[in-house]
Amino acid sequence: MTLPVTPQVYAVLPDGVDDLARPSGGNVYDRRVLDGLIQRGRPVVEVPVPGAWVTPEPTDLERLDDALATVPDGSVVLLDGLVASRAAAVVPRHAGRLRLVVLLHMPAGPDQGEEEVLGSAAAVLTTSAWSRERVREWYGLRHVAVAVPGVDPVDPVPPHRSAAGGTSFVCVAAVHPGKGHDLLFEALAELGDRAWTLTCVGSLDVDPDHVATLQTQVYARSWERRVIFTGPLGGRALAAAYDTADLLVLPSRSESYGMVVVEALAHGLPVVATAVGGVPEALGQAPVGALPGLLVPPDRPAALAGALRAWLDDPGLRERLASAVARRRPALRRWDETAADVDAVLARVADGVWFEPVAARGHSGGRR
Repeated sequence: MTLPVTPQVYAVLPDGVDDLARPSGGNVYDRRVLDGLIQRGRPVVEVPVPGAWVTPEPTDLERLDDALATVPDGSVVLLDGLVASRAAAVVPRHAGRLRLVVLLHMPAGPDQGEEEVLGSAAAVLTTSAWSRERVREWYGLRHVAVAVPGVDPVDPVPPHRSAAGGTSFVCVAAVHPGKGHDLLFEALAELGDRAWTLTCVGSLDVDPDHVATLQTQVYARSWERRVIFTGPLGGRALAAAYDTADLLVLPSRSESYGMVVVEALAHGLPVVATAVGGVPEALGQAPVGALPGLLVPPDRPAALAGALRAWLDDPGLRERLASAVARRRPALRRWDETAADVDAVLARVADGVWFEPVAARGHSGGRR
């Protein structure tokens, strides 16, 4: 029996996906999915494109245009949304000869340029159901699939100290205004004389002025022994940060999914987070319906303080959340499942059985 040849995929990525100094959820997702595709037997040709994504200069767009021009006609191209969303002057021009699949980590819109890009693609992949519904609502798209991020299994789960007080908090996020560290600091200031410590894991280079402001608050409040900025961590160091904490706190102002939420759950940590974007989806529910964490409204330091106060003051709550985490963990998706989801979309596009690009049908650009 002769097996069909597996078509290769060209992956057009922002340059620096593997930069350990500035990790991001999108970069981790790209790398894990591409490695997973290779493990599944699908050849991958990586095409990194330098540029100031997501605010490209004209020279950046020229580099992207040149990169796409090198891809042979008829090829399936997995195009990272960080590069694609702001490249309406380039991407649709190649849609007629390439089978484009846009991997959209975070919708930029509603935005006319993004609409043109996504409408020209043979398929769109989002990393959460929340993101899929946004682009469907904004742009009237139907050729949208979801491949939620995976997580590495952690076994055995290390013991945490939640029952003894749960005072060790960890926040895993690049330090910039979108991640809400300033809101967390306001909430912590409302906790009075309660014991707590906070480890902030994430890049300090995205917005140095914001980092300086936060560090000034640390000194002004005499929190030098309570708040630690580690910078970015990965591998065993990141695992250790999870394993020595009792609670993940994610006060983001926006998230397309929240990969650190499922990472924390995999390590047995309950979560306190803002109910933005795909975070509720990432948190999920235990089989019996109990949430493995607490969700609060965004930009509400008082609500965040209330959740942290409840966590610290109520041993019964900590036990209930820990039990919900234990029941949630078996349902967490793994990276090989995410790669399988992406591979299925690529296969459909390669076979020509996915939807015809909206642009090819004469879509007028109206939103609904």
